[in-house]
Amino acid sequence: MSQPNGPARSYNHLHTARKYTAGKRRFSVYWTWSYPWEANRDTTELDNRFSTMTEVRRVAWPAYETVEFSQKMFLQGIAGTLELFHLSIVRFQEVVGAVTGSPVVVFQRIDQAGQKLPLDERILGDTDTLMVFGLDHTLTEQEAGPGEIEAVRTFLCREGTCLILGPHHDVGSSADLKERAKEYAHHGDPLVPRQQRFGRYTRSLIKGLGVPVENRWGLRPATVQGTNRLVPLTTVRDLDTRGWLTGVPTFNFHMHLPHYAVTTDDLKAIHVLARQPVDVSRPHPFVDAGNREFNMFLWMPPGGDRAGDILLADSTIFTTLFGGDESLENFWKNIATK
Repeated sequence: MSQPNGPARSYNHLHTARKYTAGKRRFSVYWTWSYPWEANRDTTELDNRFSTMTEVRRVAWPAYETVEFSQKMFLQGIAGTLELFHLSIVRFQEVVGAVTGSPVVVFQRIDQAGQKLPLDERILGDTDTLMVFGLDHTLTEQEAGPGEIEAVRTFLCREGTCLILGPHHDVGSSADLKERAKEYAHHGDPLVPRQQRFGRYTRSLIKGLGVPVENRWGLRPATVQGTNRLVPLTTVRDLDTRGWLTGVPTFNFHMHLPHYAVTTDDLKAIHVLARQPVDVSRPHPFVDAGNREFNMFLWMPPGGDRAGDILLADSTIFTTLFGGDESLENFWKNIATK
């Protein structure tokens, strides 16, 4: 967890703008959550909250039975689990920072100290690739305001920009408890409750920008028998004219991934570049309907007055909390250079 020989960590400081360098990208990550609201959720509530570190330790035992995750070294309760997400993007920051020559900066909509930072020029002014990670529970009422939507729209008018939207899963949207139980049995993760609806902020941003996509379900991807290695993606290479999926046969395993449903018939507006085979051995309404793959990686090419690209990919693809390999790092490098 710790890096005693690496650079000093900093917190609670004012961001210093990064210098623009032609041909190099500056990445910014925006966690859409209210850290206090998520961390302060009532742990007796079964649904729509993150796990506590006690629950994580119990399920993942003995993975976190080390001094660095003890109460004298690491936040416990829900706050500790939120910090696991922060730690999980360190490798992404290292890889992309080395490729671009600029640090990958991380922002939170409402941070640990309750300081609110909406998406505006303070973030967008020195960013070329903005990554919006939609891990806010819907009930925490995070929404993109009109000024934020307009700021992002203006950002995308700038040549060479890229917006990566990563709304997470939407588990248990049905009022039918039997259907929720079926979804739970399908993904098989004891840490995810029967209802866990994410992404109100990203959904509002998607709607405001006119992106014809909706995050649905929480689907378990198909794996090579007896392993956690994913069955390779089904990719549409002739549409991947930027080469984002060059050398990328798979992403990383995660037990509950969203299906990015396309809500338009205009095939030129958005391209599904990669689909992930779903685990059909586990019943689920999506599988019962005859689906065998779900949309995993999508691209909206520039159009109209929008000069920038819009990509959709789940936030877990950019973390190592659930593993990672050369294929995943190839994807990160492609996103940073192509």
